[in-house]
Amino acid sequence: MKSPRPPLPHPAPSITPLILFLLALLLALLLLAGCAGADTEQITGRVTWVYDGDTLEVEGAGKVRLIGIDTPEREASGRDRFFREKFDISSETLRRGYRQALQFNIATAKGNTVRLEFDREKRDRHDRLLAYVTLPDGRLLNRLLLQKGLAVVYRRFGFRLKDDFLRAEAQARKEGTGLWKR
Repeated sequence: MKSPRPPLPHPAPSITPLILFLLALLLALLLLAGCAGADTEQITGRVTWVYDGDTLEVEGAGKVRLIGIDTPEREASGRDRFFREKFDISSETLRRGYRQALQFNIATAKGNTVRLEFDREKRDRHDRLLAYVTLPDGRLLNRLLLQKGLAVVYRRFGFRLKDDFLRAEAQARKEGTGLWKR
């Protein structure tokens, strides 16, 4: 007589649906990470020239306008009226502030490799790159100029760090630093 066969083991549940699910989840996460990083594109380059307090030349990037700040111009301009009416800053103080911001950028940024990070708008109407400029030591040049009272927050447009920049400007005003010195 034949001995009964042992029962066949149940087939293992297919792992194919699980693998497909995990792959789809991984793909979705990668796509989300790519979309999140789109607003924070970054490039690096060496600062080869300083035009003034808020505009630099960066190797491989061209002319870069520091986003979110405004520094005085070399010569009297229509912006003087804004500084005078909004902040009660004299033309003499503005010319001194121009020189101080220029000298600060030359001493702090020129010749250094910086990281440029972009915000909503990548270029201004003059086709300059708009960027947050991070120095080799990790400090943000845009914020430093505000903290030293050498710039004011550019209020006309929104940008990611506007609230942070407004706090830095307010602190410099409170301390009477740079343009705020009375």
